[in-house]
Amino acid sequence: MSEQFSLFIVALPAMLFVVDPVGLVPIFLSMTAGDSEEKIRSTARRACIVACALMLFFALFGGVIFKVFGVSLGAFRVAGGILLLITALDMLRARPSETRTTPSETQEGMVKEDVALVPLAMPLLAGPGAIATAVVLMARGGDRLVTAVPVLLAILITFVTSYFVLRAASLVQRVLRQSGVAILERVMGLILAAIAVQFIADGGKDLLREHPTVSQMLDAAQTPERFITAPLALPPSDIRLGPARCAS
Repeated sequence: MSEQFSLFIVALPAMLFVVDPVGLVPIFLSMTAGDSEEKIRSTARRACIVACALMLFFALFGGVIFKVFGVSLGAFRVAGGILLLITALDMLRARPSETRTTPSETQEGMVKEDVALVPLAMPLLAGPGAIATAVVLMARGGDRLVTAVPVLLAILITFVTSYFVLRAASLVQRVLRQSGVAILERVMGLILAAIAVQFIADGGKDLLREHPTVSQMLDAAQTPERFITAPLALPPSDIRLGPARCAS
């Protein structure tokens, strides 16, 4: 299995689960209630295009931005993993995650004339968790463009899928019903939690590499027996037994 394909296999479900278009169906329906079919399609299309553009921008330039602010990759991986884990835990409990949008923002979106940009595109589709996931995945692929292609492709597929899910939101709601959406969110939340833990573990390894002194201290604390079982080196005069010393 090639490196690019392996990265794509990780990136696609990670992006799909953190964006979670199925979980947005009830919110999208409430925000577009009373709109014509044409306006619903237009809202879904513009929201997904803007969100996709934001995600591609942060995927390509997010690493540079964080370097300017002096944030190390290891620290960002840990922070992104924690944020992703909070989102996953909210999905496991089948409740809206406030890391994406607060209740006041959702309520404001319901009374706005145009909800495509705010809050649909940002922060519901391209929220902090999704942005952090994209940046961490890009860093995992390295600086080479050929390894970045799988992540960019996963982002594009995610928002094409999101468009069709939101466009058919009423159908999805009828087929899955509220209980079906909740069950699907819990399954996706479980997988997303595992991905988040892996992000945190990778970030922790990066931080240890960035601070070798801490790594050496941890190694010493885990292997104290090497100091206990080491042979005691004595001067040759103390261990030499000769006829002269025996006679004395």
